[in-house]
Amino acid sequence: MVAEALDDLPEWVQERLENVEVLIEDRPPPGQPGMLGLYEGIPLTKRGSGYFGVLPDRISLCRSSISREAFDEEDLKRVVGHTVVHEIAHFFGISDDRLRELDRY
Repeated sequence: MVAEALDDLPEWVQERLENVEVLIEDRPPPGQPGMLGLYEGIPLTKRGSGYFGVLPDRISLCRSSISREAFDEEDLKRVVGHTVVHEIAHFFGISDDRLRELDRY
């Protein structure tokens, strides 16, 4: 489902996904039981001419939280897709506040 969600992203988004890996974790980080996903890295908007030789950014999807959020397999696909898009937005430098403004949180 994660691969499908990534494949469904617009081509211009896929072309910009450089130096980022998407991982599936069994559980969210300690103390954050409802977290669906997490972006860790340097967003595209913060990368300058000195950006090279760095470890890949990470998008982690939390399997247990995502599974609890979904009602059935079709809804699971929707939640996975939404979470992938949300974390990719962070990769592009879009904050949670801006996502809320856009009604895309």
